Amino acid sequence: MIVVAGEALIDLVPQGAGALADLKPALGGGPYNTAVALGRLGSPTAFCSRTSDDAFGEALLEGLRKAGVDVSGVQRGSEPTTLAVATVGTDGSAAYSFYVDGTADRLFTAPAALPAGTRAVSFGTCSLVLEPGASAYEGLLRAAAVAGVFTALDPNIRAGLIPDADAYRARFRGWLPSVSLLKLSEEDARWLGGTPREWLAAGPAAVVITHGGDGLTVHTRDGGEHSVPGEKVTVVDTIGAGDTVNAALLHGLAVRDALSPQGLAGLGAAGWTALLRFAARAAAITCSRAGAEPPYASEVGEV
Repeated sequence: MIVVAGEALIDLVPQGAGALADLKPALGGGPYNTAVALGRLGSPTAFCSRTSDDAFGEALLEGLRKAGVDVSGVQRGSEPTTLAVATVGTDGSAAYSFYVDGTADRLFTAPAALPAGTRAVSFGTCSLVLEPGASAYEGLLRAAAVAGVFTALDPNIRAGLIPDADAYRARFRGWLPSVSLLKLSEEDARWLGGTPREWLAAGPAAVVITHGGDGLTVHTRDGGEHSVPGEKVTVVDTIGAGDTVNAALLHGLAVRDALSPQGLAGLGAAGWTALLRFAARAAAITCSRAGAEPPYASEVGEV
């Protein structure tokens, strides 16, 4: 079982040009997209979050169920669902404005225990910013690491939600001793400061950096650095691409029985190259269609 911990929200995606274009609601949130992608790839997956009792909350849970994700541990509340208004650039890149005050997901409380058989837990995005839920997710991250569970972190920076950038950067560095695999975009890396070598020295066994259409690079604790190019595709938008990479990496590591620091160290150049190529293929398929629509296992091929 791979557990994905974090927010589920509704993306409002413009259907045309201009500030007043019609907005189409779509299921979203970085952790939510990661859970759906894992389910579609065939990994046993559970979602750990808090969602609203409103119609959007019901739709989010139904989307997880359709992907085969276990939602039995999802907390519920009467507060509204978080909304993210997307702006899509001419190159397909997406930026977001958030409506988060008083929403259900930020009132998450850490469960007493993870599901039986949990092999990995994935964290990231808004859920690690918005209090009081952020502290609850942080506590779950640390507890999982102490218990020897593989942990993955994708900060997926949303700068507009972070009131004190320096405080968040310090908090990020404080998470690293509890992280097995760190994945982030090159934009996030620049915003956070530091280098892969500095982050590896603080705790993670591997750091994967995405370069948009130019591919992915992994830096490993033994000094290794392995890169693959991006898959060429006509980009509709990039919504959910990074989340698909998260899922593809975790799924591929699970298939290779490598969800441990020792497993990561044993992949070597050939293993990492194959895994990164798999993640690049999966992300390219997501970029080829509108919204966060990650691929199924039959579309992306062997790991």
